[in-house]
Amino acid sequence: MKFNLKRYNTYLLLIIVLCFSSCKKYLDEKDKSNFVKTNYFATGAQAQTFVNGIYTSLYLFQNGDAYGESPFITLELFAGHTTSLGQSVNNGNVINQRTDATNPGFEDVWQNSYNAIANANLALQQIPTVSMDETLKKKLLGETSFLRAFFYYHLVRLYGDVPLITSPVTVTSPDLYPDRKPIASIYDLIISDLIAAQSSGLPAVDQTGRVSLGAVNTLLASVYLTTAGYPLQKTENYAKAATTAALVLPSYTLFDKYDYLHDNPHKNQGELIFQSQYLVGVRTNAITQLTVPFNLPVGAYGDHLGGMIPTNQFFNSYEPGDLRTQERQFYFSSYPQFGSKTDTVIFGVHALYKYFHVESALGNGICDENWTFLRLPEAMLIYAEASNEVNGPTPDAYAQVNKIRARAQLQPLSGLTKDQFRAAIWKERYHELAYENKAYFDIQRTHQIYNVANNTFGDAVSTPNEQGVTMKAQYYLWPIPQREIATNNKLTQNTGW
Repeated sequence: MKFNLKRYNTYLLLIIVLCFSSCKKYLDEKDKSNFVKTNYFATGAQAQTFVNGIYTSLYLFQNGDAYGESPFITLELFAGHTTSLGQSVNNGNVINQRTDATNPGFEDVWQNSYNAIANANLALQQIPTVSMDETLKKKLLGETSFLRAFFYYHLVRLYGDVPLITSPVTVTSPDLYPDRKPIASIYDLIISDLIAAQSSGLPAVDQTGRVSLGAVNTLLASVYLTTAGYPLQKTENYAKAATTAALVLPSYTLFDKYDYLHDNPHKNQGELIFQSQYLVGVRTNAITQLTVPFNLPVGAYGDHLGGMIPTNQFFNSYEPGDLRTQERQFYFSSYPQFGSKTDTVIFGVHALYKYFHVESALGNGICDENWTFLRLPEAMLIYAEASNEVNGPTPDAYAQVNKIRARAQLQPLSGLTKDQFRAAIWKERYHELAYENKAYFDIQRTHQIYNVANNTFGDAVSTPNEQGVTMKAQYYLWPIPQREIATNNKLTQNTGW
């Protein structure tokens, strides 16, 4: 089977170089395998290059294969609103809750995240010793702190108690075979790193793909919101989430067209706060190939994999008249057949136009759309939810939700109780942030799932999803990869796995 996505792994001794073109900065790979700590970090340029390399670990979430497996898809399968029409046995096992700790996706995320953390630890140790421009030094340390927090935030939510490694590991280090640390201590480091990044001189907004203050504050607000819910239930963090999210809102603007979420001209602009960067000739992906219907010729791709297809029930859960459900907004159900001037392909499903990359579909099939990790509507909804938990519905909280609804051509919310407003915000998160890897984490922190049939929320481990599957309690976490446990006898397995 032809498949044009190359899989890459970023190792500790591989340096990846950012190349800069016009106002955008893209990722270029150069092998610096002769790197050792004693001959690197001698100049500011070397420090910059090393930090640039940490960014490439972000690619791990979009890595995929010809069977439709990818971390960004696995996260959606766990949430229960997705079918997979590809050939993946692993994807089917996740959907039907019969997967196990040998699923290679669990290992990929674990290993690549710790590779990124290892690089970040080395950078945070060495860069302070480099003779270089102090402003740039401070900024690089801020970017690195954000990136370490970013990867730990994924690890702690996915696996629970995980090894906490904050300095470079050698063959004689006690952290060579680390044990698991409590969730609370992982979050303490994440919050500490993000607070450090707040004061590192980062720009409020960055349109080149690097970390900005907006990204730091959005991620920190998300961390506070998460820690206010399960399992920590530090409800005092709702106020911190609202305050931190409010810092983001003045610096970004909503797009007036949903097309701009997934085209090339608007990368890193408007409402897009933090993305992983792609460019033809430098680094490409198969996001569109993985999300178009299986084996239907809707673009110039070697494969059409159907790895992530929304359920019809979830699509139908949107309010009548919601612009996001109109053809070629967030979803689409037909498209001109590639190579034909007259024929149209009818899908039979509602696929994700949200990730359809028109440039590659109509071109040579090589996709370089960016993947979005953080965007303005998430910060708006964090603010609304967190402030509601503290003060109930307020005009400011309504205003944030209603801006999102106005763009979707929906009537504004008003006159709701605190509980009603909470549910309305949760629905808006599901509908606006659909298939952006937010739903599974929302289930974890709220212990509620969206019951699309009744348009309500129900207990996560007793409410069947639209595929007739009731979530097992063990699915609140991923399993520790079996290979890691076999290698390190200090690691224990999560309950139920």
